[in-house]
Amino acid sequence: MAKVYLYSEIANGIAFQIRNGVLKAGEKLPSVRMLCREHGVSMNTAKRIFLELEAQSLIESKPQSGYFVSKLLQQKLSLPDISRPSLIANDKEPNELITKVYAKMGRDDLTLFSIGVPSGNLLPLAKLKKEILHAIRELKEGGTEYEPLQGNVKLRRMIAVRSLTWGGNLNENDLITTSGGMNALSFCLMALGKPGDTVAVESPCYSGILQLAISLGLKVLELPTHPITGIEIDALKKVIPKINLCLLVPNFNTPLGSCMPDEHKKEVVELLAKHGVPLIEDDIYGDLYFGSQRPKCCKSFDKEDNVLWCSSVSKTLAPGYRVGWIAPGKHKEKLLKLKFVHSISSASIIQEAVGNFLKTGRYENHLHHLRSALKSNYQNYIHTIAEYFPVDTKVSRPQGGLALWVEFNKDIDTIKLYDLAIKKNISISPGRMFTLQNQFENCMRLCIGLPWSDDLKFKLKQLGNLAKMIS
Repeated sequence: MAKVYLYSEIANGIAFQIRNGVLKAGEKLPSVRMLCREHGVSMNTAKRIFLELEAQSLIESKPQSGYFVSKLLQQKLSLPDISRPSLIANDKEPNELITKVYAKMGRDDLTLFSIGVPSGNLLPLAKLKKEILHAIRELKEGGTEYEPLQGNVKLRRMIAVRSLTWGGNLNENDLITTSGGMNALSFCLMALGKPGDTVAVESPCYSGILQLAISLGLKVLELPTHPITGIEIDALKKVIPKINLCLLVPNFNTPLGSCMPDEHKKEVVELLAKHGVPLIEDDIYGDLYFGSQRPKCCKSFDKEDNVLWCSSVSKTLAPGYRVGWIAPGKHKEKLLKLKFVHSISSASIIQEAVGNFLKTGRYENHLHHLRSALKSNYQNYIHTIAEYFPVDTKVSRPQGGLALWVEFNKDIDTIKLYDLAIKKNISISPGRMFTLQNQFENCMRLCIGLPWSDDLKFKLKQLGNLAKMIS
């Protein structure tokens, strides 16, 4: 039986009461202190309960008044089911479907719900241009010389400084820069895996990770995953003897948007270290939290130097800059050798510009506005889906990130829905893209990184009407 943590048990109980009308829309909830007394929990646990309920948009906070049951229509919407993939490694990918969907990238006439990056309208483009010009002026030889193999010193130093926000306690020498987040993951898999090895991942899982693993000759074992709390740890325990590597996106993964609780992260890190299985942690969405505090990383609990922490600015600042990094722990020399063989050096000007953007504080200011926009988008999407999609639609409740996972009834094939939607200039990501197994045919991922507008709402309404047509 899966282990249930106290805060989850209490949060689930309150959520059940809200969804079943015991607690009415607009009704005030007990205060944090009252919750502590009633359930015998700490202030931090009580706050975590409210944050989880707020992230699901079941409750809302009002300054100096407390927490109230949300009036949003989304209370009608259930959570998607916990995934139940076969615990047998697979290596067959849906190539044709992935190619068809991503071939539409760059088309201005499409509403791209299918591409999981923030719109340029949500990014500080003018400020970034100034940083590029500044970097050209400041760098020796205008940035034409090779960078040190580990990467731009300023960038690594600023990433190390920011790691304090999630308990990373890194320094600049712990980090290696890469050409984006996928390049970081690629180096990690190449350094630690060999053809025929098995890597465990979430299910559903980002299609790029699945494609990367298969391209390197690895077998992929998909783990059952809860839409709120991430992988089922009991399932991981069962397959430990079968796996050589584990690659997880514990904070707001795509497409589910789940966020592993700290207790789960700690348990997973200790479990994998005990069995000598390296953990590759993709933390690319960690800065896009909707609550008041950034979630910790698995690396925060890494006492054995067994976690390779990877991230980038591709989902937060500049997708096209291809700036990423790794904190590889005890595998540093293997990673440096791979970087030298495959790329020799990183792009000097771009990394200097990003490093300076972080140093001046502009990045934090930008993140504040981006998180606010994404949280508002999420709430608008949910409200629109509740109003216009089939009544039995289920939707994830991400606490951050860029993705919504939508689950229809079994009669709706989202590949057919994609074909209908593209005729209306709407592109979605069918759920079958995010697995190597025959599952999620009735699911889809929607990107919430597009600026909200009446037109975007109309496109979502059209999508809902198309789903009703084929249900």
